[in-house]
Amino acid sequence: MPNRLAAAASPYLQLHASNPVDWYPWGEAAFARARELDRPIFLSIGYYTCHWCHVMERESFSEAACAELLNDNFVSIKVDREERPDIDRLYMSFVQATTGGGGWPMSVFLTPDRKPFHGGTYYPPRDRHGLPSFSRLLRTIAAAWRDDRPRLLAAANDVSAYLEQALTPAAAAAGASTSAAVMLQDSWPKLFAELKASYDPASGGFGGAPKFPRPVAHAFLLRYAKLHQGEPEAGEAIAMVTSSLRAMVRGGVHDQLAGGFHRYAVDAAWRVPHFEKMLYDQAQLASSFVEAWQVTHASDLAEAASSTCDFVLHEMTSSEGGFYSAQDADSPVPENHRELSGSHEGEGAYYLWTQEEINGLLQPEPAALFCRAYGVKTDGNVAMPLDPQGEFRGRNILYLADEAASQDPKLTEARALLYARRRERPAPPIDTKILTAWNGLMISALAQTAAALDEPSFRAAAMRAATFIEASRWDRSAQLLRRTAEVDGFAEDYAYLIQGLLDLHQASLEPHWLEWAHLLQQAQEERFAAPGGGYYSSQPDPELLLRVREDYDGAEPSPNSVAVSNLLRLGLWYENEGWREKAEAVITAFADKLRTMPQALPLLCAQLEAVAAPPRRLMIAGDPAASDTHALLAIARRRFLPGYWIMPAAAPASGRAAAYLCEDYTCQLPVTTPEALEQALI
Repeated sequence: MPNRLAAAASPYLQLHASNPVDWYPWGEAAFARARELDRPIFLSIGYYTCHWCHVMERESFSEAACAELLNDNFVSIKVDREERPDIDRLYMSFVQATTGGGGWPMSVFLTPDRKPFHGGTYYPPRDRHGLPSFSRLLRTIAAAWRDDRPRLLAAANDVSAYLEQALTPAAAAAGASTSAAVMLQDSWPKLFAELKASYDPASGGFGGAPKFPRPVAHAFLLRYAKLHQGEPEAGEAIAMVTSSLRAMVRGGVHDQLAGGFHRYAVDAAWRVPHFEKMLYDQAQLASSFVEAWQVTHASDLAEAASSTCDFVLHEMTSSEGGFYSAQDADSPVPENHRELSGSHEGEGAYYLWTQEEINGLLQPEPAALFCRAYGVKTDGNVAMPLDPQGEFRGRNILYLADEAASQDPKLTEARALLYARRRERPAPPIDTKILTAWNGLMISALAQTAAALDEPSFRAAAMRAATFIEASRWDRSAQLLRRTAEVDGFAEDYAYLIQGLLDLHQASLEPHWLEWAHLLQQAQEERFAAPGGGYYSSQPDPELLLRVREDYDGAEPSPNSVAVSNLLRLGLWYENEGWREKAEAVITAFADKLRTMPQALPLLCAQLEAVAAPPRRLMIAGDPAASDTHALLAIARRRFLPGYWIMPAAAPASGRAAAYLCEDYTCQLPVTTPEALEQALI
């Protein structure tokens, strides 16, 4: 018998609709039931492509005995973190503060008024690896609620007070300047030094295993290099970005057959991935590749940007033009792998190969060449320390082991044959949620790549997605943006989409996208602006314990970091100093963190130079349809010009297109040839 989640729109919640657990979605009905029964709440937060979320669903939530414990002692709530990032952020802060770690599935126990008192992540069905079984934990919590409730309530009150303080940005220290220009001199060298210290010169990336992509760090380093152009540190900053990006392209974290990137690598060399593919990773990495190409003009970086966009368009795009959220890490194990795998479903099953399969599919010479190029071995290429569960035993994860061999023309057909054979396998499930925020990031990536590489198909895809979001998620009469068709938007939905629309305007120069971005910024101000600067993540909500201002640029950037660039660009176009002042207010609100912990906010830190500098424009005057105007635009779009805004203008009296570099409302003499503009932009 399906439970209450059967009617949920979220594919993740629907996965739990047949559980024997009496699940509630987040909402007043669940809280009222907890108050009525005088029971604690069990809050479980996860997402569709989360491997350990699937494991806990199979091991615990599908089991009758476990469900009975939950149904008799708790009110159970299931939340999709991607639908409700505000709930996830709040309770993840609690879990991290009380356990020193975090992750998903998140398991939190709350009072009926939603105050947390105990939390963790995955719990096994039996005591294992120092973790109590989930059933034992449930019995312990139920007994404590019955016999020791005053202590639990006191702890819940204490931790709620702590969270309110911890999640409010600290005021700048007395006497400390919050001027962007002053902080630029302090925070930029500090962040550069911290990134340099954590950089892995052998394998690229920052820190050790597990290793995650850090597009927000790339954004900072490229802007740091631009400001320090001609100095040794500029070369170091560029090398950290390009070496990291190229290491990811070579690694198993990159799908060598279809393109696109997996979530992260469990090893420092990027070879063994956690196999889920997230839309926000594809979008931000494509943007990183195209910005790195604008700096270096290295063709391999342009190819990586294009192939990442192509992957999304081919495999993560809806018929209406919106972009799906993710591909799952787990998939059915192909029949010919089941003896090696020992199971019918496994992580990365879709992507793994035996050498025998490759030899059977290709002729001997290209087979040997392919195995050398992609590190394929007879007994598999994943060592036991990186595969403790034996999921990859006897099989291979493709990575570029011999880059020169991979360029052999014989392998073009070989890759196509393997890709076609792979598509005959059961594919990983796709989370078909279309989230406004993540679509905004992908619209940005497509628009940036289209403009820089002069790829009209990417511009068309970005426009189609933006049109879909406008038609399905934007209520113009109420000035309300929705995250999904059912859920109102959060600050990130507004900020990321505004960024996407501004980038789309730069790629197309169509005024509609700019005008809509301006309306969205006004709506963001009305719904999310916080006293003292910056933006709350959510609108006022009586069901939410606290409203927070996101102060971390992680897998997804803080909407505050993105908003600064949006405000500066809108202020420049509309000649509205008020928008620029709001950008400065965001910097002021997070000044203490920018000064003391800039690595927590690298994208916001990257905006300091643009906030401190005078307004900058690149005026292109000419007939938009004329070839000479297009030639100047193409040169401008090929260059990395952070802080500049390309603005069209009417053709000069001569009729010949001209470009004007303008700073602080003063323009240089016009240039009229692509060569002269190229020289002026160096």
